[in-house]
Amino acid sequence: MVITYFGAEFFKVQFGDITLAFNPVSKDSKIKPSRFGADIVLVSTYHEDFNGIDQVTHGDKKPFAISGPGEYEVKGVFIKGLASESGYGQKTSEKSAEKPLVNTIYTVSLENMNLCFLGAINNAELANETVEALDEIDILFVPIGGEGVLDAAKAYKFAVSLEPKLIIPMHYSTAGADMGAANALKAFLKEAGENPAPVAKLTLKKKDLEGKEADVIVLESSKE
Repeated sequence: MVITYFGAEFFKVQFGDITLAFNPVSKDSKIKPSRFGADIVLVSTYHEDFNGIDQVTHGDKKPFAISGPGEYEVKGVFIKGLASESGYGQKTSEKSAEKPLVNTIYTVSLENMNLCFLGAINNAELANETVEALDEIDILFVPIGGEGVLDAAKAYKFAVSLEPKLIIPMHYSTAGADMGAANALKAFLKEAGENPAPVAKLTLKKKDLEGKEADVIVLESSKE
């Protein structure tokens, strides 16, 4: 499995001949989008920073799009979507009046590994049945800093509570984030007591996860 990060919450996950895209940046976003062909695209929140399905439709690749709760099996990949909330894109003055955006947490099983993608989640208090469904996580993608998602301290505490083997922070590079978000990664790593060197891509096999307990991996934002 190879994981590549494109900034914001946009990831490419490749295994064999299958390519997954998580929260691709759309061409309408202020964030610079990247483009490649995917077989499956997962969108957690209906916002231009996360719903660029057209950006991962390329060449002969026309992805199967998943954008909400439910259970799916596509090309041998097992995916479960769980409902949660996001405050992303809402101004502080509007939060009391507007309903939170729907955010879908995705769990994905492939190559005997379990991925959990939290999306733009802003509330770590999940329903019991949701928490129970997030069992045995190998790789957790967690948003940190920025308006409308978890702050660094809450994000780390929540991530650890889910007992993943690896934690990959995301979202902190989102355009338009407040000044607190600029230092979100630094604050998150301080909470973790780690300072790992960023890596361009993460290549993993199941055996690589042995002995890992909530280890933090920082991915550089790819320019490809």
